[in-house]
Amino acid sequence: MVQKVKDLGHKRGKMLLFGGVYSNLQALQSVMEIARKHHIEPENCICTGDIIGYCGQPQETLDTFQEWNPYSILGNVEIQLRDDQEDCGCDFTEGSRCDGFSDVWYAFAKANLHTNSKEYFNTLPDHITFEYGGRTVGVVHGSADYVSQFIFKSSDWAEKIESYQDLVVDTIIAGHCGLPFKDQYENLLWLNPGVIGMPANDGATHTWAMILEDENGFEARHIPVVYDHQTAIAQMKKHNLPQEYALTLETGIWDNMEILPDEERLLQGKPQAL
Repeated sequence: MVQKVKDLGHKRGKMLLFGGVYSNLQALQSVMEIARKHHIEPENCICTGDIIGYCGQPQETLDTFQEWNPYSILGNVEIQLRDDQEDCGCDFTEGSRCDGFSDVWYAFAKANLHTNSKEYFNTLPDHITFEYGGRTVGVVHGSADYVSQFIFKSSDWAEKIESYQDLVVDTIIAGHCGLPFKDQYENLLWLNPGVIGMPANDGATHTWAMILEDENGFEARHIPVVYDHQTAIAQMKKHNLPQEYALTLETGIWDNMEILPDEERLLQGKPQAL
């Protein structure tokens, strides 16, 4: 399938970047409040995909997201739901803990979304591009050519370089891996705002997003997203979703580190150095 790229042209003013809402309505509401606090309009807010995921309010989250109306690209979950597939397409190892948990939460999300949700997912592009603060920016989920590719700060630049070439940009803003980071190679910049629906395995209950500013060129800074995680946990318990993930919302520690490279595994429980 030919990938769809939406070009936003030249953007100005503060921007809010975030991803991995994961059906976590309370986290989304907190991100919306951050946007209001910083006077960032919805047209300057961009989601890196996976609006739907592990948590307990998929339809309520999607309704709120659509009403707010920021930009978003397709995450692997939206693609799978759009195409009526039977798994989340997260690229977990078959038979792993994450793979088993995904059978539960994906089936719940699929059963609890309205049939017209597919119509909305059909409107989302695979990638977004724009110019900002003197840089050319591409927004991807995993990478430009593989939506479910796990790219971390420690990932070799050979894995990252094709995304710049495919989208003809010098800055990539990505999602999917669940961890916030910045990485630079010569003039190329790779940014992951983090996800808002699950903690970053750092022992904190807050999650992460990113604000861009262009007053002095291109500036990017991560910001914590503090939200009502107890209500999110209660919603997961109410719907018998994986309690291991509910515990992650409470402790800030991932149930397992199956997807993580060795370098990122060593950071478990440590505050983010952003």
